[in-house]
Order: sequence, then structure tokens, then C-alpha cells
Amino acid sequence: MIAFERIKELAKKKGMSLVDVNDKAGLGTRTIYHWKTKQPSNDSLKAVAKVLNTSTDYLNGLTDNPLPQSKKQPAQADLDDDDTIFTFQGRPIPPEDLKIIRRLLKNDDE
Repeated sequence: MIAFERIKELAKKKGMSLVDVNDKAGLGTRTIYHWKTKQPSNDSLKAVAKVLNTSTDYLNGLTDNPLPQSKKQPAQADLDDDDTIFTFQGRPIPPEDLKIIRRLLKNDDE
């Protein structure tokens, strides 16, 4: 099973044994070893992913990126939106500076 192999690989990279991962995830005795032949429950896999700082998608083979994806998406705003207050280092950007920034981004020769 993919999950078992990937858990084993990540644990080794982090200097942990499978028993260490199993215990830190709060699983029953040698539960991870049973995953060689059967699919783990979602809750158990989530606990292991948290211990190994990865995603369940990676452990299940749905992605090859072991880094966990951020659940929080960065905020987006359009510089043409006059109802948004844009800031830099905690201070509002003055409207005249925003005009300069917009002009630079447009790359016009006006």
C-alpha cells in the first residue's frame, strides 16, 4: 500500500521509527504495520500526516508533493478597486502613490 511506504520513507527522513510515528499519532499497538495490507481509516491517516507534517493526499499517493498545503488562501484585491484600502508595512498607501503604482504596472508610456 502506498500510505505505508510513504509513511516509512518520511519517518526515516525525520529520524523516526514507525513505532515512534505510531505512538505520537496515538494509534493502537503497531497499527501502521497493518497498513501494509489494508487501507487505514481517514482519522488515523490524518493523525499520522500531522505527526509527519505532510498531507493525507501525499500519503495516499494523490500528490507527489510531501509538503502540506496551506488551508488558508491569501487574500486577493485588485488595484483598480477604489473600495479597498491598500497598506504597506501597516500604513495605508496614499492615493497618489497608488496612481503611480498603477501606472508602473500598466507599463504605459502616457
